[in-house]
Amino acid sequence: MKTVIAALATALALCGVAQAQAPLQDGVQTTAPAPIVPQPIGPQGGPATDIPVLQGAEPAPDCGNLYGLNGKAFCVAALMANVGTVAEAYIADLETKGWLAAGGDDNRVVFVRRRDGGGCDGMQMQAFYDTTRPASPTSLGYLGFATIPGNVCAAPPGSAPAQ
Repeated sequence: MKTVIAALATALALCGVAQAQAPLQDGVQTTAPAPIVPQPIGPQGGPATDIPVLQGAEPAPDCGNLYGLNGKAFCVAALMANVGTVAEAYIADLETKGWLAAGGDDNRVVFVRRRDGGGCDGMQMQAFYDTTRPASPTSLGYLGFATIPGNVCAAPPGSAPAQ
């Protein structure tokens, strides 16, 4: 999972640097690579309500008015230079509450937590930033937390039972 967070932090930081200054090749200005566009938070049940505001983060109730997450996720903001460290702090905090990082990609971590009566709850943490503004290490990056509806440990419909 550290790979996911390292990729997340690197992607956010590099996108900011790449957008701010295009590289030179043989003395000729080249175009900057396209920024990583955050994916919208996948299936969601609503904002995760038991997420604290940890050191290095600040509340972002409007989720930066980005990607339609306002009201759909609980969001915090941090400087893009620090967002990887803040994300790692959230992963550690969530682990103390029984959440286990179960998967993810470059800017998303999916968590599961066993229910007392069986099954699992699901939640995801999505990292994103405003791609319409110049990005730099001092720009704001965001972490959005949303629940995943249903029992995320249940077998998908139509799957064959284990034999």
